[in-house]
Amino acid sequence: THNYHHANTAKIVGSNVGSYVTVTTAIWATMKPKERLMYKMIRHPLTILFGYFTIFMLGMCVSPFMRSPKKNWDSLLALLANWAMSALIIVKFGLAMFFFAYFLPLAVATAAGAYLFYAQHNFPDMHIQPRHEWSYTRAALESSSFMKMGPIMNWFTGNIGYHHVHHLNQQIPFYRLPEAMAQIPELQHPYETSLSFQDIAACFRLKVWDAEKGAMVGYPD
Repeated sequence: THNYHHANTAKIVGSNVGSYVTVTTAIWATMKPKERLMYKMIRHPLTILFGYFTIFMLGMCVSPFMRSPKKNWDSLLALLANWAMSALIIVKFGLAMFFFAYFLPLAVATAAGAYLFYAQHNFPDMHIQPRHEWSYTRAALESSSFMKMGPIMNWFTGNIGYHHVHHLNQQIPFYRLPEAMAQIPELQHPYETSLSFQDIAACFRLKVWDAEKGAMVGYPD
């Protein structure tokens, strides 16, 4: 899914694997109410906030296993291992230990990860290309953001904020992404976002792609 994501990011159709599904205003106009509701639920801030349940359990474990049990048996294994670890900690150490030492760190990490995936391909200056015009390099440089973070957050997130560099060449080790950006002039003027409340709100306002405006916009009236 990671390789597919890199090969299809920022396409009108087919970019939803490894990312959040995106439709155009024209597609939105043809969608049924149930389809619109599901689309809104997928992109809702609460879905990202509760990513431990929605992204990890449902999106990465239950959904792949239900889609192809024989091929994605390891998704079920990951879910059962998570549940077994939870039960073991509760039985051995109690609910307080489970909540503060296991559940809360996982919940924060998955919520942060879910938002990083969202904001790095759903930011105000991003560009989405029709499949027949799609370019790998343009998708990396114009449809993947550089998320400005301090050294501590860069360490915690494995430099994934240098997302445009990562998308240009996923073989670059995470610890050399800053070096690559510093030494390649073409990578030094990316589209930026950050973890500020202002930038988070700006990213969450973007819902569908308006081809005429060439920009992500909110839901049509």
